[in-house]
Amino acid sequence: MRFVLLFVIFWISAPIASAADRLDHISALRDTDHIEMQSRTLQRSFHIYVRKPLDYDETNADYPAVYLLDGDITYPIIAAYHYLLQYDEKTIPEAIIVGISYGSFYPKNGNYRATDYSTPPLPEEFRNGVDDGDVHGGAAAFQQFIKYEVIKHIEENYRTDPSRRILMGQSRGAHFALYSAHTDPDLFWGRIASNPSFEPNKDIFFADETLPDMNNAKLYVSSAERDLPDLKSDANAWAARWESDTPPWELKFAEPAGETHAAGIVRVYRDGMKWLFGGE
Repeated sequence: MRFVLLFVIFWISAPIASAADRLDHISALRDTDHIEMQSRTLQRSFHIYVRKPLDYDETNADYPAVYLLDGDITYPIIAAYHYLLQYDEKTIPEAIIVGISYGSFYPKNGNYRATDYSTPPLPEEFRNGVDDGDVHGGAAAFQQFIKYEVIKHIEENYRTDPSRRILMGQSRGAHFALYSAHTDPDLFWGRIASNPSFEPNKDIFFADETLPDMNNAKLYVSSAERDLPDLKSDANAWAARWESDTPPWELKFAEPAGETHAAGIVRVYRDGMKWLFGGE
């Protein structure tokens, strides 16, 4: 009986972390706003996370807004890291960080990145082994969701500078960032495409097309020295194609030494933001 009583006392006094306060003591993330957004365009829900600058409530300033694809993993990394940039990179301003998230890493649990970040239509050669070709090729609809739902909500509820919208994507997310740059170049002032995947529909990124001349739009594309060989080859070919032409954006192509496909995203963000804001 005494043992049981001691066990109960120990259990009652043991620290218990609830879902509500897990992040309360992580200063860089605890003030995150969470918006569960039901998309009218896509007829499914997203989790939108928003990090405001530390001095947001003490000023009347408007801030650049950085929209992160794959926000399930990129938001906690970049939202916290952006605070550190304020110490070392004086040309990079404070910003509102927006993570566009699915609430899961897994397709069966609602992660539709394969759909949302890929260009339409899915070529026949890519349909082999795909249960439903329609699960790919959703970039056009996803761009409408970002433009008319996500950006609209953020700019109506936060003090952002619409002339300094930035989009960042990694891998398949960078594929979407390039798609956006080709199809709606003035939607974002700056884009950071980290180690883009070009398939499927690689040809659309190389096409001889007439794009509107955007004097202020900037596109930073990073292809890591140790990226996957096929992606590295495609990125080099794409850069050569556009560096020999006159693209509608101000273009910077970088090849960070020693970096790999996924783990170099923090360096790409830092270098991309430095270039966008003139601190290269």
